[in-house]
Amino acid sequence: MPRLTDARVRDLRARKTTRNVRDTTLAGFGVRVLPGGGKRFFLHSQHEGQRVWKILGDPATMSVAEARARAQALLVSLRSGQRDGEMLFERVAEEAFRRHGRQWKPGTLMVNRNYLKNHILPRFAGQRIADITRQDVRDWFAAMHATPVSADRSMPVLSVIMTVAEMDGLRPEGSNPCKGIRRYRRRNRERFLSEAEFGRLGAALCCAAPSPAVPLIRLLALTGCRSSEIRTLRWAEYRDGHIFLRDSKTGPRTVWLSEAARRVLDALARTSPWVFPSVRGAGPMPGATLTRAWFRLRVQAGLRDVRLHDLRHSYASAAIASGETVLAAGRLLGHNSPETTLKYAHHTQSDVENAAAAMGAVLGGTGGGTRP
Repeated sequence: MPRLTDARVRDLRARKTTRNVRDTTLAGFGVRVLPGGGKRFFLHSQHEGQRVWKILGDPATMSVAEARARAQALLVSLRSGQRDGEMLFERVAEEAFRRHGRQWKPGTLMVNRNYLKNHILPRFAGQRIADITRQDVRDWFAAMHATPVSADRSMPVLSVIMTVAEMDGLRPEGSNPCKGIRRYRRRNRERFLSEAEFGRLGAALCCAAPSPAVPLIRLLALTGCRSSEIRTLRWAEYRDGHIFLRDSKTGPRTVWLSEAARRVLDALARTSPWVFPSVRGAGPMPGATLTRAWFRLRVQAGLRDVRLHDLRHSYASAAIASGETVLAAGRLLGHNSPETTLKYAHHTQSDVENAAAAMGAVLGGTGGGTRP
């Protein structure tokens, strides 16, 4: 096999499976040709009984000479006992967040960074990414048994990091140590309000001191929306009697409003681009403000164990209890999984509008927006 040159690398063609073409002048150095046509320079060597697999760069931005020189430098550092900093877990984790952060919504990115900082890095920082085994991950996951929610939500973050390590050649393909580890079984935290409890909530809303959070909470009960969707709602998104969210958790969607929900919105003053503006800044109402208002309100209503998000589940439950189908209720909530999308295809716009109207009748006891 001839020595690798820029021309030879350029002429390599993709096949149905990944293949490695090795250099004849530097042992362990070569180029990987992916089925999709992509190419990557790599170094594959052994040092003190440990396998070293490192992606060096892309032939589109790096010459063969540059890649070979980098491979030689890595071999020298390995033989001199130096660690390759780019193989350390925290370096790969940062690269994974750099790539996937563009795909995650800001809230998701912030939450995932918290899991990385508080639960993942304390265990794996300082380790070579290639040295982390399935047993290491099992032990870490088992140690978090007292906080199963954090454990279950940290695991996918760790899995993304390991996937990036494989893509970059820092771990063998198919070696993700997170695969096959079963999540914790948790008790269902969903809480559904009864008709009587909805009545108490309505009474508390009517008697609450005037506050921008009161109509916001009322609107949450009447729409089944996520709190962030209503808290950050803009007036430009409310038109023709419905809400047209530009960016929800599942992407753009329409929120079909009942007459009661429309009365809530129509009673509000339009003093800002935001439906519920912050009283101290130019943005929407802070989440902490809404949370504090809900804590006070649920005490007044005798619903101390009810979370604000439970209004969303209760909305769907009440819709079904009033005669709407599970499918129409799911459409009202804006679910977007492949299975539910296929089922919702049988429902017309009028089906969803009728379900929204039914919810206005069921939840009209929350005050219907007659008081801001």
